[in-house]
Amino acid sequence: MKFCKRCVMPDTRPGIKFDQNGICSACQSYEKRKSIDWNARWKELETLCGQYRKANGEYDCAIAVSGGKDSHYQVHLMKNVMHMNPILFSVEDNFPMTEAGKHNLQNLSEEFGCSIISLKPDRRAQKKLMRYMFEKYGKPTWYIDRLIYTYPLMMALKFGIQLLVYGENVSYEYGGSDYEETYSAKKILQNGVASDFEEEELIKAAGVSKEDLILTRAPKAEEIDRLEPIYLSYFIPWDSFKNYEFAKKHGFHDLSHEWDRAHHVENFDQVDSRAYLVHAWMKYPKFGHASATDYAARMVRYGMISREEAVQMVKERDHCLDALCVRDFCEFCGYTETEFWNIIEKHYNRDLFIKDKYDNWKLREPLWEQ
Repeated sequence: MKFCKRCVMPDTRPGIKFDQNGICSACQSYEKRKSIDWNARWKELETLCGQYRKANGEYDCAIAVSGGKDSHYQVHLMKNVMHMNPILFSVEDNFPMTEAGKHNLQNLSEEFGCSIISLKPDRRAQKKLMRYMFEKYGKPTWYIDRLIYTYPLMMALKFGIQLLVYGENVSYEYGGSDYEETYSAKKILQNGVASDFEEEELIKAAGVSKEDLILTRAPKAEEIDRLEPIYLSYFIPWDSFKNYEFAKKHGFHDLSHEWDRAHHVENFDQVDSRAYLVHAWMKYPKFGHASATDYAARMVRYGMISREEAVQMVKERDHCLDALCVRDFCEFCGYTETEFWNIIEKHYNRDLFIKDKYDNWKLREPLWEQ
């Protein structure tokens, strides 16, 4: 493994690129902010909203939300600043929610006065697909993540709303396969987070039906072309921590006093449920990095900590999947914890990991030894 010379991101992150100086594409994107005329970008956003704003009280934009810190900022920006009339689309999985998660989605509606249409997925299908995708690919929440991407597109089409708003362009901001600086989110399904799968495989191997998969089917290209999906991160300098500070002042709850997650270095990202975080952590056995790396890298880019401090965070936290995540996940899926860890064992990348004398997996080339 090679690591970015500026932050702590490894070259094993899918789709990330390094330049000749060993700087990752996410750091390069952040550096480019210095040369962007953000006033001009803001005027572009104002012009775009002006094209779709309605004066008759109808919904004139839709926002894909989770209830998180970024959702709070997105809704504020579109409703209070741009004076749009948004409707919010959300996908709620069937895992037990944290108290913060329960509060935040309700707060989003109450604080900003917006209607939310939430999809509660087929619980039986979720369990079947979760078990199969976890055991076969190490992607347990693929079904939920796929819906998070397809559902807002479908609903915007059904409501006849062209302007569909997303937060950041994940591939451009943090490095990924669909790396492109653009305001258009028409290619959002190509960013690798929730890739399409052959239905026949899922039907045969996971035991679901065609009917179970209806909502995972993306709209056709010509349908998406009727929409104007956008990334707000193109128009404003996106900052997870600034969004968090804003959201706190508007009723957003983090996990303070509720849960100190062993494998995270912050307490405000993806706070909705414990079991869901197993999916994000699965990057660790497969690619050698997880949530601690993701946020430590951002903190270095934002100038909040030194690279040396980030290295220590990664060393202490990245590998430690929190026990509460495991318990909730196993209870929902019907695994014993022994079965769970046996499945995890199969997903460890032998090119990146080796067993120590205590039979624990350790990185062959850890960040702190380079």
